[in-house]
Amino acid sequence: MHKWMKHILFLTLSCIAITMPTGCGANSVAQADINPNTPIEDVTFPLSETKELSFITNAPARTEQNPNKRSIFIRLQEQTNVHINWTCFVSDQFGDKKNLALAQYGALPDGLFVAGMGDYDLLRYAKQGIIIPLENLIDKYMPNLQAVFEKYPEYRVMLTAPDGHIYSFPWIEQLGAGKEAIQAIGNIPYINKKWLDYLGLSVPKTTAELEEALIAFRDHAEELQNHFSITGSVIPMSFIINDQDPAILINGFGEGYGDTGDHFAVSDEGTVLYTSVQEGYKEGIRWLHHLVEENLTDPEAFTQDWSTYVAKGKNHRYGLCFTWDIANIDNYEDYIMLPALAGPDGLVNITRQNGSETSGFDRGRCVLTSNCKDTALAAAWIDQMYIPIQSAQNNWGTYGEEGTANIFEMSENENGEPMLRHLDLGDNSPVEIRENQSVNGPLAILNDYYGVYVTEPDDAKWRLDNMHETYLEDMNSQYVYPNVFMGLEDTNRISQLDTDIKRYAEQMKARWILNGGIDEEWDDYLKKMEDYGLSEYLQIKQKYFDEYQTSLTGKENN
Repeated sequence: MHKWMKHILFLTLSCIAITMPTGCGANSVAQADINPNTPIEDVTFPLSETKELSFITNAPARTEQNPNKRSIFIRLQEQTNVHINWTCFVSDQFGDKKNLALAQYGALPDGLFVAGMGDYDLLRYAKQGIIIPLENLIDKYMPNLQAVFEKYPEYRVMLTAPDGHIYSFPWIEQLGAGKEAIQAIGNIPYINKKWLDYLGLSVPKTTAELEEALIAFRDHAEELQNHFSITGSVIPMSFIINDQDPAILINGFGEGYGDTGDHFAVSDEGTVLYTSVQEGYKEGIRWLHHLVEENLTDPEAFTQDWSTYVAKGKNHRYGLCFTWDIANIDNYEDYIMLPALAGPDGLVNITRQNGSETSGFDRGRCVLTSNCKDTALAAAWIDQMYIPIQSAQNNWGTYGEEGTANIFEMSENENGEPMLRHLDLGDNSPVEIRENQSVNGPLAILNDYYGVYVTEPDDAKWRLDNMHETYLEDMNSQYVYPNVFMGLEDTNRISQLDTDIKRYAEQMKARWILNGGIDEEWDDYLKKMEDYGLSEYLQIKQKYFDEYQTSLTGKENN
């Protein structure tokens, strides 16, 4: 009896060990067919009978949490006869919820429609067998995505991992290119032109002139408040530190790199730099602290969230603020883009955002898991997202919804073919309408779609036109750091290094702007950055930058 119990226990433990996921393949997970022989006609839409797929996605808390109640997905089900069983998480909880869902190996969905995966996630989940290679599915069942690759082969290159596989479907948004791309600058400083005119001030062109304007806003606060019927106190300058950030103001200090969202820049000699250890950065942060000392900045700039930031903007309280689109904060009529400011030594420069050379590009937007039973159907359904008119709706919003503002109306282009025309949103916030209607996910919007399938968004056109007029001639740097796909070991190491280095840099940035002390603490700060591995970090980044440049040279020679 005792021997039999031991034998049964051994078999039970063996079964558990076999079914536990391993670090190199998740053997318990059903392996999806990555190269099916399903005939194309079997996945031609609409299907003759309804089929189902399951996906994870997310949506902002204040919007509809059931994706199947959104007009875009209602229409898609009618067009395809594919019903999606959604698991929708609130956007600000998505990271943690997604990771927990992916740990449930036996209950994985067919895919993640909004995956939110960085390169490390893609590579490690692929290695674990949780997500699957997609290149065969793309070649067989995704003619719309293939059409994008044919026009822009670099996107396929950018999607391909060092092991030769493609593990994700991308999000692509073109609007301009190179220095003229809408993504070339992130958070733009918008200054209240109405206040400047009322006080008889010119638009600042130097850091000293901006300081004078902010002082005038401060000293004439009660006068401005009464004249313009402002609810709440006047705030000369507001921002959200390390988010809607004021870093663009310090580009004129020192070497002119200022600071970027990921804190990287590339010199014209091709050297990869970390912006927040440059001397010019130190000078600029010292000046921003001086503005705090002069009571020219919002006391809540270091603690406020987006909703608080917007609420004060909607009450017209800001003299200067920072955001992608001023309509999300206040309005187009009262504000203009603040030009690139000359620093104390007369230097004028705008450091472009990294990865913006080609377009807006998110490599890890959508994935399929190894639990997907019908990969041909899943790929064909996702390919519908790359139909130009569908991509535009997924990205921005839709048309024909009753009782609410719509992003589009269905119209015609000059050839009489269907085209989505952007509507005037009036006083409505573009971001709020888009959040209510758009579904994001994998998509592609190319420059040659405008005027054929969709009009340019009025707010994007306004932003792009004003960017060109205000900043283009001051974008002096030759390079941006490209959107490279590193190997797993380097991606893992970069992820580890970035966690400590970026957190420490941003923590000290906020502290120094608020409380001062950068000169006294600078040497210790540089030493701490080295202790966190900054030199190694830059060495890895440099290796991939050099390889990328070599690949470009090779293409040119061909």
